[in-house]
Amino acid sequence: MKILVCICQVPDTTTKIVFTDNNTHFNKQGVTYIINPYDEWNALVRALELKEAGIATAVHFITVGKADAEPVIRKALALGGDEAVRIDIECSDTYLIAAQIAEYAKTVGYDLVLCGKESIDYNNGSVGAMVAELLDMNYLAFAEKIDIAGTTATVVREIEGGEETDTCSLPLVISCQKGVAEARIPNMRGIMAARTKPLKVVPPAAIEALSAIVSYELPPAKTGVKMVSADNMDELVSLLHREAKVI
Repeated sequence: MKILVCICQVPDTTTKIVFTDNNTHFNKQGVTYIINPYDEWNALVRALELKEAGIATAVHFITVGKADAEPVIRKALALGGDEAVRIDIECSDTYLIAAQIAEYAKTVGYDLVLCGKESIDYNNGSVGAMVAELLDMNYLAFAEKIDIAGTTATVVREIEGGEETDTCSLPLVISCQKGVAEARIPNMRGIMAARTKPLKVVPPAAIEALSAIVSYELPPAKTGVKMVSADNMDELVSLLHREAKVI
């Protein structure tokens, strides 16, 4: 069984967000990038666990981005896996990202595609579903536990108000969230081995994006706290209506 893990690089959560060119571009100067945590700590590690258990024969990583994404890919390889692929295009359109991944996956033939439930930068959670549709595979989202027996996957997934257990035949696309696997830290042996593992750079397929970012806007700065007397409910209701706009 071959597993493909979709990973992306995102700014570290301590990054100070700055926009340039009249708020049309994200300023990457001085930004520290990391592997999207849902991709790394959940999808990636669970794929490695399946290989270590003898269930998978190969684990490949794929990302869509330019050369500045390669350090993140090397870190993924340091954790394990057999090879990585970088599709040489930079874009923010979710459909284009999913389509590029699907086009490559078709050329190899994977039994299982894993991804994080969302990215922590744009909070997009639709890549996995789009990849499944483009590959004509079944799709299960928000997995908390994944077990594979033969050609059948058993997935425990979060639903509103609880969880459910599903079974589905491979090939399959699954988006993963917290609980699927325990986080790992690359060891020195893995870091050294990652330097020589294959990292293929492939040109993008001729696919048009469906959307583009027009501009960015920072949330309004936090204002001071207003204290309202406990016996002045009229003022409290008025402030919630006129200023907080929550009622």
